Amino acid sequence: MRHRRKTLSITTEFACSTKAVAEVEGSDLQAPLADGSTTRYVNFDYAASAPALRSAVTRIQELLPTYSSVHRGAGYASQVTTQAYEDARAVVTEFVGAADDQCLVFTRNTTDSLNLLAGCVPGPVVVLDIEHHSNLLPWKRSHVVQAADSIGETIARVDIELQRTGAALLAVTGASNVTGEILPIRRLSDLAHSRGARIVVDGAQLVPHRRVSLAADGIDYLAFSGHKVYAPFGAGVLIGRRDWLDAAPAYLAGGGAVRNVAVDRTEWAPAPARHEGGSPNVLGAAALAAACQEIESLGDAAAQHEAVLTEQLRWGLTDIDGVEVLKIFHDISDAVGVVSFVVEGHRAADVARYLSTEHGIGVRDGRFCAHPLLDRLGHGDGAVRASLGLGSSSADVEALLSAVAQYLTR
Repeated sequence: MRHRRKTLSITTEFACSTKAVAEVEGSDLQAPLADGSTTRYVNFDYAASAPALRSAVTRIQELLPTYSSVHRGAGYASQVTTQAYEDARAVVTEFVGAADDQCLVFTRNTTDSLNLLAGCVPGPVVVLDIEHHSNLLPWKRSHVVQAADSIGETIARVDIELQRTGAALLAVTGASNVTGEILPIRRLSDLAHSRGARIVVDGAQLVPHRRVSLAADGIDYLAFSGHKVYAPFGAGVLIGRRDWLDAAPAYLAGGGAVRNVAVDRTEWAPAPARHEGGSPNVLGAAALAAACQEIESLGDAAAQHEAVLTEQLRWGLTDIDGVEVLKIFHDISDAVGVVSFVVEGHRAADVARYLSTEHGIGVRDGRFCAHPLLDRLGHGDGAVRASLGLGSSSADVEALLSAVAQYLTR
């Protein structure tokens, strides 16, 4: 393996990159190997589901003794649980910098959030072909724009489509779940608004890695998943402007979503209750709030940590003969810790299986619920994805690079 090692100077600049910046569950997990031995499990599958932060687990344990019904119970336990649920809503709302006219609906995950919003949009939707299926499939009246190899040309194409269709909404990813590339959200939101449209950002891969502010970035709607933000129990979030949410039919018709019900008519509650019918995921919401609080407390250290490791990973893979690192745009340099690659002449599934059984390294292989994008990149048969986060270290990256090199040399 050749080493240009541009990253050596970077890794010494931030000492935090040599170790995890937060405590996550599973950091001492032992993985079985093909020869019968075990080794420390190295997790590079954060983009699918991030390990739980210890603080999120602690918060769940604190709530379990008083776990009870929400909103409709008069007892002490119910009051404590209701307060915890609404406190979580307030914490997450502040974490993403919501504007005054925006409200937060707890859902199951990003897919659930975007499907909810799809039932609220009063007109056509413009979307890019690079999206995760969760941001391609829900839209009932969608117009798909084929991304160019530059973000500048891609935005020009989006502009043409917004004007041609008179779209009500532009739906874009915040960061690609395949390449990690971060789209210029402020630029896209300004464009959408100038054409009379709103913008929704699929923040599933962006929110866990970078601070987002709906107000500052001009985002009308944001969707993301708790299980990708180091919070177990899978609470999702849709947060955005209230008017569409209040005008749409209830997403889940049932208890809690109404003000009054008669045999011949129903008076629905406004959002967020309108779309949170049934018993909510209290523990998931509380875990998500705890994770958001810890991420916020880390400040710039978290972003610096991940930037260093991502650069180390990208350059290290690029330096291995026979490995191609995937990229969508040649004029975007900023990316979160998601790196996909292919090994020339080898199936992605074989590479992933080798990394797991011979080295105890967990990656993802396949098409990552982004089939049109993988087809465009010329790898419709799949790729290998390595994704990192707060519990990752420079040693983890070196372990992966060494294992990929050994796979090829052996």
